[in-house]
Amino acid sequence: MKLNLRPRTQPEVNLTSLIDVVLLLLIFFMVSTSFVKQSQITISLPEADSSAIVEEVPEQIDIMITSTGTYLVNGRELINSRVETIRNAIQKVSGGNNSLPLTISADANAKHQDVVTAMDVAGRLGFTRISIATVNEPETQ
Repeated sequence: MKLNLRPRTQPEVNLTSLIDVVLLLLIFFMVSTSFVKQSQITISLPEADSSAIVEEVPEQIDIMITSTGTYLVNGRELINSRVETIRNAIQKVSGGNNSLPLTISADANAKHQDVVTAMDVAGRLGFTRISIATVNEPETQ
């Protein structure tokens, strides 16, 4: 029996599409990569000669009034609730700058007269940016 042997054909690998994909990926990565050249500059920062304490003026003034009528100016409790004491505390905290925003926070059980007193003192000192907020008791679960 005689078998007809056909000559085997070598398979062809078409690399054209593979090369296209590789070139497209190369172009994509080149375009999407940011090339940042970082330069180094030597900077000599100034140093303080003395350790003088500079009093910092706050960006806003908070007056809090508790339910018992106690005043707190920027978290510091005042020794009494007299008008002169409140005025001196606000002047000390503001440093004479009456353009700072002033927030009056009052407890829900605080007297209305205490809030009006704080507003009156702030108004007489020339503050025009006055906000009023209430503080409710935290809910117990």
